[in-house]
Amino acid sequence: MKKTALLLLAVIGCIKVVEAQDFQGKVIYQSKTTTDLNLDGRQIPEEQKQRILERVKNATEQSFELSFDRTASLYVREQKLDAPSAGPNGRGGFRFAFAGGGNGKYYKNVQNQNYVNESELFGKQFLIKDSLINWEWKLGSETKKIGDYVCYKATAVRKADTISFANFRRFRGNNRPERQARRNDTIQRDSTKSNSLLSRIEAPKDRTITAWYAPEIPINQGPGPYWGLPGLILEVNDGRTAILCNKIVLNSTEKEEIKAPSKGKKVNQEEYDKILAEKMKEMSERFRNGNRRSGNGPRIRG
Repeated sequence: MKKTALLLLAVIGCIKVVEAQDFQGKVIYQSKTTTDLNLDGRQIPEEQKQRILERVKNATEQSFELSFDRTASLYVREQKLDAPSAGPNGRGGFRFAFAGGGNGKYYKNVQNQNYVNESELFGKQFLIKDSLINWEWKLGSETKKIGDYVCYKATAVRKADTISFANFRRFRGNNRPERQARRNDTIQRDSTKSNSLLSRIEAPKDRTITAWYAPEIPINQGPGPYWGLPGLILEVNDGRTAILCNKIVLNSTEKEEIKAPSKGKKVNQEEYDKILAEKMKEMSERFRNGNRRSGNGPRIRG
């Protein structure tokens, strides 16, 4: 009888281990990013202005799906069908893209402490592989209900990416005499304005990240780069972008393997940031030379 009871306990223990290993889920998030776009006072036809504002709205309000298990997750933006844009004379209009969501797939492995981000930049596919951010979360006692779950507040500080910003500033360049002359002339005319695209980029600042996590779902995953809390993260706010949980599905009968993306040129985050800075430099030069309507964007060579 004693042996039978021990055997039963062992079987139950094995079942619980298997269930823990097979634990999976999906979360649908809605993200919204605030922008400082102000078209008032600009000589833009009202119809075109409304098209621009609508495109910005579509780009800043996005939907994402997070699939996860005990060790890994895959964060994917749900694709929208964009209406083709056209400028004067049938030329292509502006396409808006904002950081934080991305156009590809963001894979996190919390066991191996790394991520793989599949991202497209001006028509070229990249596969960014690097170590996860080690968030120094401060756990609070404040709670609120998100759906059926009681969530707890946690905060962390995201340090400003001064290295990437230094790359942007370096590519602006002030060593050529004619460029310096133009800059001096601009300063004399109006010390608060500049026609340089890069000059409009504000220096990065430290940001306080506020997250709400559900201890009832004991998974240390979350949307995008966020992870490391004793419960699934259901809401994140960094001051400009809010990511909100819209739907949760746990332990569906349809199991799927959480796989890292594999398409694109392999780079680390620092290498990708340098490439991005170079492309921003090209765009800045085109804006400065008055070629904004040329329809030819920066190209990335292999």
